[in-house]
Amino acid sequence: MIPFLDLKAINAQYREELIEAATRVIDSGWYIRGEEVEAFESEFADYCGTKHCIGVANGLDALTLTLRAWKELGKLKEDDEVIVPANTYIASVLAITENRLKPVLVEPDEETYNLCPKKTAAAITPNTRAILAVHLYGQMAPMPELMKLAEHHNLLVLEDAAQAHGAAINGRKAGSWGDAAGFSFYPGKNLGALGDAGAVTTNDAELACTIRALGNYGSKKKYESIYQGVNSRLDEMQAAFLRIKLRSLDQNIKQRREIALNYAKKIDNPRIIHPISTINMPDSLENHVFHLYVIRTTLRDSLQTHLVNKSIQSHIHYPISPNLQRCYANRIQQRFILTELINSQILSLPMHPDIKEETLLRIIKATNELH
Repeated sequence: MIPFLDLKAINAQYREELIEAATRVIDSGWYIRGEEVEAFESEFADYCGTKHCIGVANGLDALTLTLRAWKELGKLKEDDEVIVPANTYIASVLAITENRLKPVLVEPDEETYNLCPKKTAAAITPNTRAILAVHLYGQMAPMPELMKLAEHHNLLVLEDAAQAHGAAINGRKAGSWGDAAGFSFYPGKNLGALGDAGAVTTNDAELACTIRALGNYGSKKKYESIYQGVNSRLDEMQAAFLRIKLRSLDQNIKQRREIALNYAKKIDNPRIIHPISTINMPDSLENHVFHLYVIRTTLRDSLQTHLVNKSIQSHIHYPISPNLQRCYANRIQQRFILTELINSQILSLPMHPDIKEETLLRIIKATNELH
């Protein structure tokens, strides 16, 4: 079986360095908020082009704590509206509702699957206070347009960059456009830890300080809690691992883009719709790091079955939109026709830097066989 994602193969290339890093952390005797975390935060902030990076336990916490910090700083209050794409992963919406804010779901752009500035503008009301811009599948949302819109309406912008490490627009990386950004380092991400991990990037020193305190039991000074905080901290071991993998992130992105180019050029089945960035490559390639390669077809279920029969794994990201999840049955009752249509047609093909040419050709051949 060709796996959708082969984490063993991905991490095998770092094996000796990971063992050395783990040994270094074990021997240090310091496992929470030590030198490894401090170094990674500095290195990742530099990579993204921001002044601050705050390590947290996971990507959901990165979003949740940022919104919570804005509440503590008086920039948001309960029931304020936050615009978010309707087709995002549920974590984006969970972060909003966890803070007792109101998610305003907006249909995506049909070609990019990201927020559409015109639809976003139409969703703004007197109660709107923030835009949560999701860089879905690794492709950046139209940040220049969204930032102009936010500035005009005096709105906060939070990037959900969980899938977009290293993506950029005009040389400016994901995580440096909004007032803050949340990253996930879940093992399957382009920059993945060997467990859960996350971070927030921002240029706002006061926000960074507040998020750091909130994730440390609400404390800036040990045993003195300013806020009713939580325990959400990036640990030393994961930080040490991430430092190793950050060094090769750009090379891994280059390999992902080469795989995407092969898919785009060689899958010529007329029933397949490719990601919009691959149509215009290489001109628009900078904004997509291909965390996922997501195609669309009206024969999605048939294609997935066909691929299984050819011993090829694929996945659906995501089959059920947040508005249809049981947890929001009494809170989000609006239907989103375009989102639901897209979700019924999308399929993610295998995508990781270690796909070999022979394997890639097998996937392409099998996909072209769909009738």
